[in-house]
Amino acid sequence: MPLSDRRLLATAVGLGLLATGCTLVPTDSTHTADPVVLGFINGGTTLFHTCLQTAVTKTTSNNLAKLRTADSNGSKSAELRNVRDMIAHKVDAIVLLSVDASALDADIAAAQKAKIPITLIAVTPSDDSKILGAVISDLPGIGKLDAQWVDDDAAGKPVKAGVISGDGSTSSNLMVDGFTKNLAANVQVVGDERGMFDRATAKAAAAKMIQAHPDLRYAFVANEDMAFGVRQAFDAAGARGVKIVTVNGTDQGLAALKDGKFAATVSNSVQDLGALAVTHTLALLRGEEKDKIEHIDARLVTKANADTAPLYCDTDD
Repeated sequence: MPLSDRRLLATAVGLGLLATGCTLVPTDSTHTADPVVLGFINGGTTLFHTCLQTAVTKTTSNNLAKLRTADSNGSKSAELRNVRDMIAHKVDAIVLLSVDASALDADIAAAQKAKIPITLIAVTPSDDSKILGAVISDLPGIGKLDAQWVDDDAAGKPVKAGVISGDGSTSSNLMVDGFTKNLAANVQVVGDERGMFDRATAKAAAAKMIQAHPDLRYAFVANEDMAFGVRQAFDAAGARGVKIVTVNGTDQGLAALKDGKFAATVSNSVQDLGALAVTHTLALLRGEEKDKIEHIDARLVTKANADTAPLYCDTDD
C-alpha cells in the first residue's frame, strides 16, 4: 500500500474515533459552554514525542477543544512543575506522558488535590482509582512479538541474542522484559547495552557488543532510530548476518524491512496513541465512557506485510 493510501486510511480511522462517541464535538446546536481545555505534558523531544504532540494537537482541534502544552525534557522535577503549572492555569484535564513511572505518585497527588482529572499515556499506576483514565500500548507484548519472531526463526537451534535497550525508563524496561522473558530456552541473551534512544549511542553500544560476541545471531533494539545505528555497527564489523528486530513501524523502518536491514519490527503507532489519548479523555469527562484503560493495537511487521502496517506518525499539515 503506498504511503499516501496508508495516510488516508489513518485519517479514516481517526474520523471513525470521532464518530464512536469518543468526542467532545457538540451534538446540540444550542450548546454554548466554553470549550474544554486540555493540558498536555510531553516527556521529551524524540520523533516519538513530536509525533505524539502532533496527534494530540490535531485531535484536540478536531474535537473543538483547546490545548495547552508543556515539555518535561526527561526531567521528573520539571514534570511535576508542569503539572502544577497546568493546575494554576485551571485546565479541565491533564493528559500526561510521564518521563518515568516513579514520578507518577507526586503528579497524581498534585492533580487530585487540585481536583483536576488526569489521564496517563503509556503507563498506569498500580491504583487507578486516582486517575481519570489511561491509554497504553502493550509494552511487554511488543517485546514478546519480537521474541516470538526470533524463536520461530531460530527453529530450536542454539543461538545468541543481544539487547540494545533505551534509557532505563519504565517503558523501555517493559519492552526489554517482554523480549527477554519470552525467548525460548535455545536463545541465550549475551548482552544488554543502553542505547539511550540515540542513534550514535546505540551504534557505539552495538560495536562493543559485536566485538565481545562475534557469533551474535539476533539483536533486539528498542526503537528503529537506534536500530539504524546498530545496523551500521554490525555491518562495519562484518556481521551483516545479525538479524535485527525492533519497534515502531516508521516509514523509514518499513523501508529498512523491505531492503533487508531489519528482520522484523512491531508497529506501535504514535498517531493512534495520541489521538486515542484525547478522545478517551474527552469521552471520560463527558461520562460517555466507563472503562478507564484503553489500549492501542501492536502487530508484528515483516517484509511480507510492511505495506499494510499502520501509519506511525502523521506528518501532513
